[in-house]
Formats: sequence, structure tokens, C-alpha cells
Amino acid sequence: MSEVIFIGTSDAFGAGGRRQSAALLRTGAGSVLMDCGLTTNTGLADLGIDRDEIDVILVSHFHGDHFGGIPLFLLAALYEDERKRPLEIVGPPEIEARVRTLSSAMGHGLESHPATFPLAFHEVTPGNSHRIGPADITSFETRHQLETHPHGYNIHCGGRRVVYSGDTGWFDDLPGHVAGADLFICECTYRASNLDFHLNYELLCERKAQLDCGNTLLTHLGSEMADRPAGDEFDFADDGLIVSI
Repeated sequence: MSEVIFIGTSDAFGAGGRRQSAALLRTGAGSVLMDCGLTTNTGLADLGIDRDEIDVILVSHFHGDHFGGIPLFLLAALYEDERKRPLEIVGPPEIEARVRTLSSAMGHGLESHPATFPLAFHEVTPGNSHRIGPADITSFETRHQLETHPHGYNIHCGGRRVVYSGDTGWFDDLPGHVAGADLFICECTYRASNLDFHLNYELLCERKAQLDCGNTLLTHLGSEMADRPAGDEFDFADDGLIVSI
């Protein structure tokens, strides 16, 4: 059986007291952590999930609430877990340089703490499929701040297909990337907003018929979404939610 466990479901500001972005795709073939916000270590511990089970950390873009937890994840893997299993960190171009720079800025430079386990970085580019760890991963461009190198992902793992939007506004190709997926994990920062680099609930309701997939779950919920809208147009993710796929 495959499942997704939502580690953190808030926006960058911890809206509603939730943790920042992270979700674990767990299958019989292995596990992929989709994003690793600053609160991810706390979330994993709270939910009783061992860091050591994670094969791949998949980064959607370079905002701190999506990749800021990686330096301390690596430090904990080294000193707390005494990890021996390989770990692969996957993301947009510059993923290795960004993680190394962030680690140094946080006072935990990777050169000062060489890993005792195989650690590999992989850059992905839109439209190309990559076999990484237990998953076939294809990235696509999203509509977010360009300097963060925003990517969404199609993830094939354990016989299931999950699409993860990362942070994005609406763009015309989004339904095509989602079509046929078992699960679409979709950001929904606002209830209604004119920002073109985040999705909002009203727009998603208007265009729900275009999202042809098994299930859509809304995450990255901001303060406007702390009180859920009435109705049953979409399901929402909360910290700790487990969804079988």
C-alpha cells in the first residue's frame, strides 16, 4: 500500500499553528519527502517517522519554508541517526549550491560535517524524466517567483502517481500535468487573492472541472484558509493527515 503523510501544511508563516511545507510519499519501493521546511524535523519526530526511512528529499523551489530544514535534517542524520543509507537531494538547478550556502549561513557548513553516508544531489529540468531512488520524477515549470526556480513534480513510485504543485499561481498547462494522477497535492494559500504566484480557493473552485485526477488535496494554507470554507468542493490537508493512494 502507498500513502502520503502530511508533515506540514502551512504557508511560510505557520498559519493556524501548522508546520511548514513537507509531505512524505511512502511506498513499498521507498519514501520520498516532498519539500523540507524549517519545522520538518519537529514534525517527523511528532509523527514518529524516522528520518532514516527517507530515500529522497525533493525540493520544489528555494524559499525557506520549502527547503530551509535540509541543513538540520542532514546534521541530525549524521549525529542523531548515525545514518548509513544513501540519501538523495533533488531539486531545481543550483540545488547543491543552494543547500551548501544555506548550511554555511546557518553555521553548519557541510564541509565541516562530512557525511558518513552516501549523499548525492541531482538537478532536474522541466520535461525530463529522472529515475532517482525509488521514483521516476518529472518536473514542470510553475508560476511562482522566478528567482526561486519554481518546479512542480510528477512522481511515479510504488505503482502510484502523485503530482505536487509546490508554490504556484494558475497557469494554462497545469491541468495537463495533473490529468490522470492518483493524487494531486495542490497549494491553496489564499481564499481569494489577486496575486498571480499563489493559488486561491475561489479560483480552484471555478476551475475544479479541469483537474481530472483521482483526488485533490489542498495544502500550504495561509491565514485566510484557517477557517475552512463551507461546502465540499475540495478536501484539505492538516498536519499529520495520512491518505492512502
